[in-house]
Amino acid sequence: MISLPSVGLCNRGMPEKVLLGSDPLSAEQVLAVVRGLAPVGLTDAAEKNLASTRQHIDDLAHATEPTYGVSTGFGALATRHIPVESRTALQRSLIRSHAAGAGPIVEREVVRALMLLRLRTLASGYTGIRPATANALASMLNAGITPVVHEYGSLGCSGDLAPLASVALALMGEGQVFDITGNLVPAADALREAGITPVVLAEKEGLALTNGTDGMLGMLLLAAADLRRLLDIADITAAMSVEALLGTDRAFAADLQALRPHPGQARSAARMFAALADSEIVASHRGPDCPRVQDAYSMRCSPQVHGGARDSLTHAELVADRELASAVDNPVVLADGRVESNGNFHGAPVAYVLDFLAIPLADVASIAERRTDRMLDKARSHGLPPFLAFDPGVDSGHMIAQYTQAAIVSELKRLAVPASVDSIPSSAMQEDHVSMGWSSARKLRKAVDGLTTVLAIELLTASRALDFRAPLKPSPVTAAVRDLVRTRVEGPGPDRHLAPEIAAAEDLVASGAVLAAAAEHWEY
Repeated sequence: MISLPSVGLCNRGMPEKVLLGSDPLSAEQVLAVVRGLAPVGLTDAAEKNLASTRQHIDDLAHATEPTYGVSTGFGALATRHIPVESRTALQRSLIRSHAAGAGPIVEREVVRALMLLRLRTLASGYTGIRPATANALASMLNAGITPVVHEYGSLGCSGDLAPLASVALALMGEGQVFDITGNLVPAADALREAGITPVVLAEKEGLALTNGTDGMLGMLLLAAADLRRLLDIADITAAMSVEALLGTDRAFAADLQALRPHPGQARSAARMFAALADSEIVASHRGPDCPRVQDAYSMRCSPQVHGGARDSLTHAELVADRELASAVDNPVVLADGRVESNGNFHGAPVAYVLDFLAIPLADVASIAERRTDRMLDKARSHGLPPFLAFDPGVDSGHMIAQYTQAAIVSELKRLAVPASVDSIPSSAMQEDHVSMGWSSARKLRKAVDGLTTVLAIELLTASRALDFRAPLKPSPVTAAVRDLVRTRVEGPGPDRHLAPEIAAAEDLVASGAVLAAAAEHWEY
């Protein structure tokens, strides 16, 4: 899986500490901790609030009336009252039994997001957890200890149960983790090395550590940041393709876009229009002798597709912001001491937008593939050599690179099928409707990787096509991006091993280098 972008856990700088309490986290703060490795801690107010809330749980633990999660079993076993002497075993058994994940190991940045967002809810003071337990989780994050979490085990309801239980298991000193250097070690050894005492969970703490939508929210935040960057890059690669195909920039003019005032569309059109400014290639066919009346949809309608994706992303980010201001647990401990069951752990609001984003993402990739194909087709490329081959017939040029794009686009269409419309009852029909939001998030992460590769191939192909337009010069923006590509990939020549060149272009897209190169000549 491509990382967009990540920072190695061994390359720790001195980022500003992120304090958790009653105030909502921002998406930028989450990314600072998850990818930028900023340290975390609790505010003094949060520490006091946690201690106060915990007193309510301690009082209920000794009451004669049973309270769910404090003195009862869980899920369909909630009707059983658990005696005081068995409650430590109850919490320990909850975590061990729920840490039932299977399949591939989930990426470290996802697990760090899972840990941070669970800690955020704990710090809100609505869960009844002890301050020491919350601080131990913060210490794990700061020490770069990442529990092993597996792909399967969450239905997106009652929280991301198996993933969060795997984190809680490590907090207890059990299971396996990755240490700060990336080595797989027993959790007990990693905690000892970091000076962290394993936690013996008290009443309610097992539920508090596992009952949240933190995994799917974390993946939404990561995907949103990556997709925002990729949409910016899509505007650049689209402009390069329009230029290479002797298209016009007139369709991107602000007065035309104002006739349909979608903000995302206006932004993408303005970016493309600015990217094509001062292009000798565009100017070369601007006169009245140009026989073409209008460009193909994949060129002319790029702002509408990219802009629709931008506006969809804006909606998803609004949902993420609301989730970041939420306290997701069941039951919750209210300020007056009441402990109330609720349904806020249901992942539907997050699952829907995770599924939603997969649709415009697939369409942005689809239109990019169509532009790439036009550059390779002699009948539609307006003078470019077949497949951009150096010696057509002997050489195949980028013929099969488009096959790779097409295969990925087809996969992205399958990934756009929503997971949140499914539901499988669980826990003896107590949990009879689930969101499948974790599955929505996992497929969106895969889709982000696919779009990265599709745009990388368009970048590679458009750069080659611009070279074939010499001696006409591209715009300053597209020339800068083409020149960046040339630092990693040679210009037109006899066929070479193409896979490493695609990988190099992927790295330029994923690292942010493309945007940095364009920014030197561009306001956007």
